[in-house]
Amino acid sequence: MTQERIILGIDPGTNIMGYGVISTKQNKIELIVFDVLKLGNLDNQALKLKKIFETTLKLIETYKPDELSIEAPFFGKNVQSMLKLGRAQGVAIAAALYRDIPIFEYLPKKIKQSITGNGNASKEQVAEMLYSLLKIKEKAKYLDATDGLAAAVCHFFQHKNSGEQGTKYSSWESFLKNNPNRIS
Repeated sequence: MTQERIILGIDPGTNIMGYGVISTKQNKIELIVFDVLKLGNLDNQALKLKKIFETTLKLIETYKPDELSIEAPFFGKNVQSMLKLGRAQGVAIAAALYRDIPIFEYLPKKIKQSITGNGNASKEQVAEMLYSLLKIKEKAKYLDATDGLAAAVCHFFQHKNSGEQGTKYSSWESFLKNNPNRIS
C-alpha cells in the first residue's frame, strides 16, 4: 500500500516566488494549491529574504509537506541576479531544513523535460501541460505559480518512475558538503 505524500514545490525569486503543493497517492496527483508570493513592494533585499523564509515556514505549517522540491539556480550572465536568486533559494531551503523537511533540487531543464518531455519548453508550455494534467480550470496570473507547481510534479515523476531523484539534502552539513562553491 502506497502512502499519501504531500510535496511542496518552490520556484525561488526575489520579486515573485512561485509555489505549488500537491498530494500524491500511488500514481495519482491532486492539486492542493498553487500561487505566488509577491515581493516587489519590499525595497530591501533582507526584508524580501525574511518574507520568503516566513512564507515557506507558513506553507510548511499549513500543508505539512513530506518533501520540498525546489528549482536550482541556473547560471546566467548577470552575477547580481544569480546572487539574489541563490539567496532566495537558500532561505527557502533553510526554512525546510528548520522543519526537518527533506529537500530535492532540480535544474530548470530537468523540470521542463519532466513535465513536457522537452527540456527547452517555454514556461507557457509547462503551464498548459500542468493545466491539462491536473485538470486546472482557472489559469494562474503569474507563470511563477506554475513553475513552483512544476517543481513539485517533477519530483513526483522522478520519484515514481525511477530511482533517479534530484539532489537531496537532509541537513546543512549535507547541503554545504555538496555545494562548497556556495561558501564564502
